[in-house]
Amino acid sequence: MDRLENLVRSNILKLSPYSCARDEYEGQGAHVFLDANENPYNAPLNRYPDPLQKDLKRAIGRIKGMAPEQIFLGNGSDEAIDLLFRIFCTPSIDNVVAIEPTYGMYKVCADINDVEYRPVLLNDTFQIAAQDLLDATDEHTKIVWICSPNNPTGNCIKHETIVDVLALFRGIVVVDEAYGDFSDAPSFRKTLNTYPNLVVLNTMSKAWGAAGIRLGMAFSSTQIIDLLNKVKYPYNVNSLTQQEALQMLADPFQVEKWVKLILAERTRMIESFKLLPFCLHVYPTDANFFLTRLVNAPSIYQYLIDKGVVVRNRSSVKLCENCLRITIGTKSENQELLAALRCYR
Repeated sequence: MDRLENLVRSNILKLSPYSCARDEYEGQGAHVFLDANENPYNAPLNRYPDPLQKDLKRAIGRIKGMAPEQIFLGNGSDEAIDLLFRIFCTPSIDNVVAIEPTYGMYKVCADINDVEYRPVLLNDTFQIAAQDLLDATDEHTKIVWICSPNNPTGNCIKHETIVDVLALFRGIVVVDEAYGDFSDAPSFRKTLNTYPNLVVLNTMSKAWGAAGIRLGMAFSSTQIIDLLNKVKYPYNVNSLTQQEALQMLADPFQVEKWVKLILAERTRMIESFKLLPFCLHVYPTDANFFLTRLVNAPSIYQYLIDKGVVVRNRSSVKLCENCLRITIGTKSENQELLAALRCYR
């Protein structure tokens, strides 16, 4: 990769980050806090949260096998996505490359930050050659985005494809593993020491069943994590989120049980869908959802809405014409969906 300072926007390199009051007394044994204009009543919520979420990062590091200084925590993965644009991409000059179709927030953040977005279409098996991604880059390409398992297609991008991009691209490569806990593929977190240009995203919104607390994770080199911490808002992860996440991390075996239940239901649902007379194809998946091509998917989508069952209509997305994306729910929820579909005419 290029030297990191050549990839980062010059104004970010010069930036003096906001200094949080809580950063200044760490390790000093302070017990009277009259520095941050907080209300002295209503403890503990009257105090600002730990700006660097140190206890939470240690807990996540133990489970993910990462050093705390290699972890960034944000208000969902979306915060990390936006910050990466703001750190590396100069508006109206730089560009990014991404697979298509994929998670929509990459393009939204590109548009917000006035950065050119270059989508590269997957093939009919929802895979891509590394050279196709590299051919879309130029001297102003700062980031390549690869979601794996991919949303909405559900499949993992081939490991060797991502390795080739990491080895040959001179900028930042982001591998979004939001759905990685449902896949047998090894996490790219384990290769961070090999690829200094790699950022791996993860979240507590999927396997951990905690979308409501909005906690996203980015794993990378300490240098890139330092940049994320430099640019983020001072207290970006609130106290309630940190507390709830710590409680959940104390029982990771519960998450393993949930994943097993979801994967078992995924198998049952896929086999059931294949028997529906209007089902044309169910695509292979490594996530907690699957993509299925149906006869007249928009009509079936509206029919399900009328029945009070909400799925995702992806018919307007490239390569996903007449496709619905089905999230795996509880057994009773899944059964209600199947019952409704079996009555569709």
